Amino acid sequence: MEWGADWRARGLLSVLFANTADGVWISDPEGRILFWNRAAETILGYPAQQVTGQFCRDIFGGCDRNGNAICGWPCPIRTLLEGGELVQHFDMATRTRTGTPVWLDVSCVSVSSEDGQSPIIAHLFRDVTAARQIEVLVRQQLAQTRLATSEEAPTLNGELTQRELQVVNLMRAGATTMAIAEQLFISRATVRNHIQNIFTKLQVHTRLEAVAYVNQIAQRGSTTARTEAGPKFLPMKAAAKKTG
Repeated sequence: MEWGADWRARGLLSVLFANTADGVWISDPEGRILFWNRAAETILGYPAQQVTGQFCRDIFGGCDRNGNAICGWPCPIRTLLEGGELVQHFDMATRTRTGTPVWLDVSCVSVSSEDGQSPIIAHLFRDVTAARQIEVLVRQQLAQTRLATSEEAPTLNGELTQRELQVVNLMRAGATTMAIAEQLFISRATVRNHIQNIFTKLQVHTRLEAVAYVNQIAQRGSTTARTEAGPKFLPMKAAAKKTG
């Protein structure tokens, strides 16, 4: 399929992805960006006309949590997909157009061409910087607590999972159980299970205590966490807007 000339296909992509909440970019077999939706513009600040035709590796320059390059050529994600492998969603560190560090959760879909050529790759991504910051701050607080107190002092009973971090961040923004379920596309029962796990790991008993705990360590650790996790925590009003 010649994507540059097939305007019907390009039109279909616009209909499917133009107004999604997640950012979407689609790259051709050489890694050039063919499509960039409005959410991608909002998250990263690049207008579509600026990135279309550019190599995605030049725009993102993504790294994993250990600082290893994810973006490059040949693209490791494309290599896996072309080999028939399923690629799990992954976190990637990058920067916005203005240079602000952000963490993205990225999922990839391989779209086969009609002429048997290399597939087109659709990438869906969302900003998970706040959840990443909470993870870093919780770890820092745990480390400080272990240094400052005896071994008998309460500590986290295991680390929060990626999903639990997302739930905590939405709780912090004031989201109800139903709102969290709708935002994360999970059932209310699953949300309640995550909240109970969070209570156990944070050693609290109510949502108010959990939110107060996270807000407290966010205040104490935002300065030291900035280097590792990117920009500081959003103010509560800004966080609420993003979850709405």
